[in-house]
Amino acid sequence: RAEKGIVLPQQFNLNGMHKFGDVILGGIFKMNFYTKSSELYFTSEPKDPICYGFAPEAFRRAQTMAFAVNEINRNPKLLPNISLGYHLHNSCGNLGISLRAALSMTSGRGEPFQLNENCNGNPPVLGIVGDTSSTRTIAISSIVSLYRVPMVSYFATCSCLSDRRLFPSFFRTIPSDAFQVRAILQILRRFNWTWFGLLISDDDYGLHAARSFQSGLTQSGGGCLAYLEVLPWGRDENELQRIVGIMKKSTSRVVIVFSPQSDMLKLMQEVVRQNVTGLQWIASEAWTTAIVLQTPSYMPFLAGTLGIAIRRGEIPGLREYLLQIRPDIDTLSSQENNLVRQFWEHVFQCKFVTPDMEFEGETQERLCTGNESLRNIKTEFLDLSNLRSEYNVYKAVYALAHALHDILQCVPGSGPFQGQSCASLQGLEPWQLVYQLQRVNFTTNFGDTVSFDESGDALPIYDVINWMWHSDGSTEVKNVGEVNELASKIDNLNLDEDKIFWNFEPKKPPKSVCSESCPPGTRMARKKGEPVCCFDCIACSEGEISNKKDSTKCTKCPEEFWSNHQRDHCVPKSMEFLSYIEPLGISLTTASLSGTLLCTIVFGIFTYHRTTPVVRANNSELSFLILLSLKLCFLCSLLFIGHPRLSTCQLRQAAFGISFVLCVSCILVKTMVVLAVFKASKPGGGGSLKWFGTMQQRGTVVFLTLIQAAICTTWLMSSSPTPHKNTQYYKDKIIVECVIGSTVGFGVLLGYIGLLAILSFLLAFLARNLPDNFNEAKFITFSMLVFCAVWIAFIPAYINSPGKYADAVEVFAILASSFGLLLALFGPKCYIIILKPEKNTKKALMGRGTSMS
Repeated sequence: RAEKGIVLPQQFNLNGMHKFGDVILGGIFKMNFYTKSSELYFTSEPKDPICYGFAPEAFRRAQTMAFAVNEINRNPKLLPNISLGYHLHNSCGNLGISLRAALSMTSGRGEPFQLNENCNGNPPVLGIVGDTSSTRTIAISSIVSLYRVPMVSYFATCSCLSDRRLFPSFFRTIPSDAFQVRAILQILRRFNWTWFGLLISDDDYGLHAARSFQSGLTQSGGGCLAYLEVLPWGRDENELQRIVGIMKKSTSRVVIVFSPQSDMLKLMQEVVRQNVTGLQWIASEAWTTAIVLQTPSYMPFLAGTLGIAIRRGEIPGLREYLLQIRPDIDTLSSQENNLVRQFWEHVFQCKFVTPDMEFEGETQERLCTGNESLRNIKTEFLDLSNLRSEYNVYKAVYALAHALHDILQCVPGSGPFQGQSCASLQGLEPWQLVYQLQRVNFTTNFGDTVSFDESGDALPIYDVINWMWHSDGSTEVKNVGEVNELASKIDNLNLDEDKIFWNFEPKKPPKSVCSESCPPGTRMARKKGEPVCCFDCIACSEGEISNKKDSTKCTKCPEEFWSNHQRDHCVPKSMEFLSYIEPLGISLTTASLSGTLLCTIVFGIFTYHRTTPVVRANNSELSFLILLSLKLCFLCSLLFIGHPRLSTCQLRQAAFGISFVLCVSCILVKTMVVLAVFKASKPGGGGSLKWFGTMQQRGTVVFLTLIQAAICTTWLMSSSPTPHKNTQYYKDKIIVECVIGSTVGFGVLLGYIGLLAILSFLLAFLARNLPDNFNEAKFITFSMLVFCAVWIAFIPAYINSPGKYADAVEVFAILASSFGLLLALFGPKCYIIILKPEKNTKKALMGRGTSMS
């Protein structure tokens, strides 16, 4: 340490580009696709790996960093009087080389560097821009974080890098995969794709993306994975065949791929071989703009691809800077000029001859002169219309420059560090740059704001791109939308669907569902052992409708509602009661009115022939009263038809009970009169008629009727019948009925009528053998027999009849018993009056052997 210098025990041999300055920024770029390492014999020092397969896109990114440094050095407002330099290294896509580059930049490139008199010094670089791969970035950041050297990545998207505990000095100008996953989920939801496959690369990028995707999918509930497959390392043909076979057999038509373009190339070779068409590809930002996939052989399969792309930007002056690139003929073999030589040979398809290379004059390759002009050749390297990763490199360099500028603008005494101190350029520590980088905020010339959240992530803004395949065979990667997320919250997905090219017929988005949405009136029933998106549709039961909030359940309709035919909403249940407009109601109403009319006709006949013996026999007043009560019986049946209301419910049973008691009371008194008359005709029986005079007969009828009126009044006052909506008989309709209120009251009412009827029947039965002259008791016996039979049959029929049919049974019993009484009591008399008038004389009625029938 006394020499105030440090020399590394081994010097790393690294391809790269360098520029000296007051402050050095490092950069790591994958400018070769592949590496070839020598065999290890453990007897000698291994040789450096050989890089091959030039990557022009990565070389352009490195040149973009060099351009940004030069532009900052020319800017008098940013870092005035301070020059920036750079060390740009080629990682060749190899983790070991990336680590060597990182160690070289943080600890020294092998050359001694001078310390100050306090034996303190700065690492050769104050910040690093890189790397491309998430896996390599994780390894590099783990090392440089020990030194607190800030590292700003332009392409590493693994969400794991947002962990500040593990990567305290890591930043990036490309959004995290967590944001990318949410953006893809928004696109899936926009087109109602719920059944898709997921392919990932076998590295940190793919594995973390899959974990974030599955987590986001679970939270959003927006779909299911038909399959999840990991693309193999290298060229594992059997594994690729298996994966593509799964894709071919799957019912999913949407495939999401989180993979670098190298893995995607190997996959597409197998897709083309098996001719797997009809798929909608969703590309991650790692391959969404890959030109190498936009070829005539792949576009029939990949046309219509939708992808999430890094925000496109414009960098004025970059094209002129790139046109100035030219190899130095004298130093072609040097590490400094090696990458430019590879670039030149790639662009002009020629070959330089160097002293350490064997050259065969017979080779068919064209020789490079170094005098070729980039302006005279059409190359994708100079197509700057789609700057995405280069724009991120540009922003990363400017973020480091602005952070350094803000530190150096600090006023002593008001600084952010201990004791309100400021940092100086000579004593600047990397952690101080990390502190300021966390707070950087500036706007690029393109109008984009650059800042970092607490995890070091950039503001997430994506472009949504679409691969278009034109009729002339040309391809175009077109911007069709934007996803703008602010503060980790979804802000908006702006998508111009009319601009999207769909590689399907018709030109519309494909359907990709495991099971079609259940139609209204059904519920989802998951298939056992399959994802939630795969289900059967089970029809809802009667009285249930599909649940709009929970599609796995059906909702039961409220008590007074029922499901419609489609079972998608509840409708009021139909009300059922004995109606005047239905056939049964019409029939009963007709019968009731016919009975009333018949009573009226009989009443008219008896009135017209009121002076004849048949009418006057056995108290004609009772006959007229019976006709009146029967008319009331026929009419009271109408109260049982129509919509039940409180008034009709109360009136129907009272009217029925009183009308029938009045009728049966008259018949009972008439029967008693017949017996009294016969007894009075015998010697010594004249006194029996004094108990059955006109007043006594009237009084008896009134008294017996008042008893029923009292029963009805008590019943109505204590437990009145009320209308009730019965939902128990039928599920799909409501039976509107009258609840009798008190079973005892109804039973007493019927029992009292039955008692009078049985008493009348017994008395008439006893008088059935009287002489024909006085034998009206025979017809009373028959009428009471009919009456009792009807009402005995009524009780079980009434109890077992549901709803309106109970009312119909009661109406039928009323009408049947009324018709029975009317025909049995008045039919024979009307027969004599109308058809046998010669028998309607006192002599005929008093003659022996004459029968009324």
